[in-house]
Amino acid sequence: MSESAAAQLAEPPPGAGGQPSPAGHDGVVDAQAEADGLRFLAEVSEALVSTLDSDESAARLAELVVPRLADWAMVAMLDDDGRPTGEEARAHRDPARLVDLDAYLTGRVRGTADDSPLMAALLTGEPVRLPVIDPALLEPVLGTEEVRAAWRRLDTTSSTIVPLRSRAGTIGAIALMNTGDRPPHTDAEVATAVEVARRGALGLDNARLYGRQLMVAETLQRSLLTPPPQPDHLQIAVRYQPAASHMHVGGDWYDAFQQPDGSTLLVIGDVVGHNVDAAAAMGQIRSMLRGIAYDRGESPARILTRVDGALSGLHVGTLATALVARLEQRPEQVGTGRRILRWSSAGHLPPVLLRPGGRVQLLGSTAERLLGAGMITARTDHELELRTDDRVVFYTDGIVEHGRTGIDEGIERLTGVLERLHGVPLEDLCDQLLDRIVSGRTDDDVAILAIHCHTETNPRTP
Repeated sequence: MSESAAAQLAEPPPGAGGQPSPAGHDGVVDAQAEADGLRFLAEVSEALVSTLDSDESAARLAELVVPRLADWAMVAMLDDDGRPTGEEARAHRDPARLVDLDAYLTGRVRGTADDSPLMAALLTGEPVRLPVIDPALLEPVLGTEEVRAAWRRLDTTSSTIVPLRSRAGTIGAIALMNTGDRPPHTDAEVATAVEVARRGALGLDNARLYGRQLMVAETLQRSLLTPPPQPDHLQIAVRYQPAASHMHVGGDWYDAFQQPDGSTLLVIGDVVGHNVDAAAAMGQIRSMLRGIAYDRGESPARILTRVDGALSGLHVGTLATALVARLEQRPEQVGTGRRILRWSSAGHLPPVLLRPGGRVQLLGSTAERLLGAGMITARTDHELELRTDDRVVFYTDGIVEHGRTGIDEGIERLTGVLERLHGVPLEDLCDQLLDRIVSGRTDDDVAILAIHCHTETNPRTP
């Protein structure tokens, strides 16, 4: 867009809530108008690059053009196959008219002649201007009296539809709608709308591409988080909740499997970083640890040491926290409901032991380096005897640091919630942990692995 076109957008046109442009074309006025127009375009760019959520980007784009370029606006997106998604972001300069706008957009009959200007813009890649809204064009659209009444109250008199074109082609369109006495769009306004659409399409395309990458990461991550076994007299529950806020997906994992000698191995970890690379690295470390741990009845510390050696020897440039725990029964413990929990931590957060009466205990351990740190030295094992109805909860930092809480405060919050859940069935306990601590949008992935030791004389309750 030329600088002169941007300059002509300095103020909304008369009749649209703005002030009439001052008479004359002296240099001061032109300079102010030009600066104002360029500031608007900069605002569009800044607003749309500040989010990687495509729905939020579309909503911001609609809000930015109202009322400067239109009295109300609607942004429609196409899917990967070039078909309308059916989801439309919208904005109106008058909050009182949003109900009517929603009634019209959700209640209108789709696939009718009303779509022809939109389709023309999508197919040609050029703006489509409607200086006058033809009532005959709307007749097939307004299927009910409620929709017709909403359209009348919107009082839409003219419009311009501008395609949203990205590097991959047309990804949608923005409809700019004028109401009442506001005149049809001028050439300068259309030129500005085209530039806004270009910048908006770039932001929307980036958000969509990032969203696809995160979907791949989450799909890959979930495919590797297999259901846990359910050994006799032991219940295992797991949860994985991907990040929503900032879309930090990838890296957290849990694992549980039985070794040939009947012992149960439990693993929880968190790869440094997020996105597809972190999810792929998580899969590599998880598979490596699983293979190393299965064929020998080694202690958790020895398993982590061997994984360190493999990561170093294979030049896997990834850092991760991990905690490996092994549940085993000595011969004298069989039939008593007691068993040994042996664990070793590679920089991971301490598990929480929940006793039947509600008392909680952090299972602390010596602070030791992360996996992949490049130093291969012996690690430390810790052990504790578990009794009937004891529970142990393993978790990643997403649940502790939720809401930008410090680690110590987050662990204290977690243990406080667990104290109040001591009598709750294990599956419900995991659900309520998420509901009470990380309900809604989360800043990071959350993985939980929990066990419940049942009596050896009665069947395990579901």
